Amino acid sequence: MDMNNHITNKKMSTRIRGMPCKKCGKRVYESGFCKEHFMEYFERKVRYTIRKFELFKNNAKIAVAVSGGKDSTVLLYLLHKFGYDVEGLTVNAFIGNYTKINVENLKSVCGKYDIPLKEISLKEEFGHSLCYIRDILKENGLPLQSCAICGVLRRYLLNKYSKGFDCIATGHTMDDEAQTFLMNIFRNAPNQAYRGGPKSEGKGFVKRVKPLYLLKEKETAAYSKAMKFPVNYERCPCSVDAYRRNFRDFLEEFEKKHPNAKDNIITFYLSEYGDKQPTGEAKRCNKCGEPSSGTVCKACQIINRLKAY
Repeated sequence: MDMNNHITNKKMSTRIRGMPCKKCGKRVYESGFCKEHFMEYFERKVRYTIRKFELFKNNAKIAVAVSGGKDSTVLLYLLHKFGYDVEGLTVNAFIGNYTKINVENLKSVCGKYDIPLKEISLKEEFGHSLCYIRDILKENGLPLQSCAICGVLRRYLLNKYSKGFDCIATGHTMDDEAQTFLMNIFRNAPNQAYRGGPKSEGKGFVKRVKPLYLLKEKETAAYSKAMKFPVNYERCPCSVDAYRRNFRDFLEEFEKKHPNAKDNIITFYLSEYGDKQPTGEAKRCNKCGEPSSGTVCKACQIINRLKAY
């Protein structure tokens, strides 16, 4: 980053923190509010997102995909606080101390607020940890990045274990969705746009909803810190070479000069794709029977390579 820009951004950040709260005049904590009014604003926006996009009904049974990070932990806590019937689902990929600490933190939060938590073990499901699976696949001529493997296997397991729930809620924020939209443009993958939006109801899949869709990642971090949740704020160590990280870093730098960039991306997305959903009958994987775009789903393709090892 240019040094002058860095100094300017630092001064701007300091000036914003020193501004008075929009509602009471106290010092700003985040998003133009003091800590008390920011917490109220944050919770109102989550409730508004649920209502506006009709994510689920009041009596819905909701599985919440949790990793132990700030976004999913905040989401799990809030849905429980709002009175919904929730249960946490976490996939342990056994990435050393990173996932060990995350699982311990999740158990601490769920124990404190009396929220059920189901831990799904990658080792029990597929016989190996994520890093070992990546190495085996590479030796078998399938050199996938850790994030790609993790994404495929997590989606497979979450869909499998969320059967019986009305929906599965994920902690995707505005940042995640803006990044995904840009990634699809650069990949020339217009059909992938159906996976975006605040909810996805593709046939054969448990409905997915994103109650944090209209909130930024820095806001969920601020809420999490205000609540003093025991979460890891660092990025996953396996995501160093992730394709997404490039878009995340780009957007962070771009929004420092253009503060409404992420909001504008989401507003554009909703105006173009907001009401569109996949149509037609869903294909089924010949191996496991789960929904698939081909005759064999990506998860089974990975599993087959592991069995051939």
